Amino acid sequence: MNSSIFLSKAKYSTAGITHLMDHNPYMIAWWSAVFPGFGHYMLNQYLRATLLTLVEVTINTCAHINEAMVYSFCGEIELAKLTLNIDWMLGYLIIYLITIGDSFRSAVELNKLNALAKPTITNLEIFPSEVHYLKKKKPLIGALYSFLFPGFGQFYTHRIFLAFYAIFWWWVYILLSHSHRSIVLLLLGEIEHSITVLHPHWLLFMPSVIGGSIYFAHLTCRSHNELLLESQKVRLGNRYAGSKL
Repeated sequence: MNSSIFLSKAKYSTAGITHLMDHNPYMIAWWSAVFPGFGHYMLNQYLRATLLTLVEVTINTCAHINEAMVYSFCGEIELAKLTLNIDWMLGYLIIYLITIGDSFRSAVELNKLNALAKPTITNLEIFPSEVHYLKKKKPLIGALYSFLFPGFGQFYTHRIFLAFYAIFWWWVYILLSHSHRSIVLLLLGEIEHSITVLHPHWLLFMPSVIGGSIYFAHLTCRSHNELLLESQKVRLGNRYAGSKL
């Protein structure tokens, strides 16, 4: 491979740091299967990822897929069949499979581009509305923030717009699923009431969202640390090129 041909590996914007890194395409495809759009988030393809997550929530709601899954888990197969909206479900299935395939393909292509990329990023970039900087982060802290409240791990990694988006939707899931109310009732010993108050459709989104937020925050911290180390090596190499040191 011609080493003189290279691309920029990372770029600052008011939204944060967008960068290339090596990914396991199968892991990316798996996260797309868990929640369409999540695989693209991990590839730093934020616009298409956001649109895909909106499509997932909208079509899943119209097709009643989550409710049908709950009935299936409970052994109520016939009730699950009656719950599904076939018109929406078939469209959902097509989009779901294409999303998985596209995330896998994108991961393979971006891995090839990453091999040509150089970490030419600086450690600090100042914008009129935001200050972004590259420093070593603790992946476990990012994961912990996302575990406590999805979106705050993205704040820790300076993905500002994504953080607000995640926090907004987590509040939506909390309010519509009544999960916090259920937790309080459970702590008060009202076990049956804590179960009946839950809305299964919105509750079923939450494990995927919190799991994806934790993994993505941890992944971003590790990739930022690698990017920082690589950029320092490049700057030191350029600064002391030809030196006898």
